[in-house]
Parts: sequence; structure tokens; C-alpha cells
Amino acid sequence: MRKAQNITMPPHLVQGLKGMGEQIARMRKARRLLQAEAAVRANISRETASRIENGDAAVAIGQIVRYLDVIAPGANLARLYETKDAALAMLEAAEKRQRARKLSPKALKQYEF
Repeated sequence: MRKAQNITMPPHLVQGLKGMGEQIARMRKARRLLQAEAAVRANISRETASRIENGDAAVAIGQIVRYLDVIAPGANLARLYETKDAALAMLEAAEKRQRARKLSPKALKQYEF
């Protein structure tokens, strides 16, 4: 019977794993990859891919690295947070709220400094 590893870990480590999983999930979504498709390419089950993205501590590091390499070839865990991923930057830009209509020239002058 598999034990839940997250229960025995300090909260700051659990949060770190969840953050890493969320980052990997956002990178996958930014590239418009299905979780099942990425899992097949990484030679892991879709359930394992889900566990990686949810920050499960019981997932082997080798599986995480293979999954990450499928999503972002050439990326590794050390550079996961160091460099800005281009696909992720595009996703974040698309998620930002944008005005429905442009400001009129008169309104634009009001905001000039």
C-alpha cells in the first residue's frame, strides 16, 4: 500500500512541490498539449502525469524530468524558475485583461504625463 508522502513532509516543501507542478501544468497548457499526450510521449501513465502536476511527492524524480523534457525540450528542474518560458509568457499575456475598446484621443491626452 502506497503511503501519502505529502503528509510526512513539512508544509513549505509541500507548497514547493505544488508550485512546481502548477508551473509544469501551465507550461503544458501554454503549448496546447493534452496531459494524456504528454504522458504517452514521456512513457508514463496519465495518472502519473496528473500526480506530477498536482505536486505529489511520491512521484519518482526521473518521471518528473522525462515529463518536463516532453513539455519543454531542453528544460530541466534547475532552470524551471530561472528563465522565462516563451510559451508561458504568451499564455500570461493572453490571460491579462484587455480593454474592450480603445480610448479616444481626448481620453488618451488626459492620461499623458
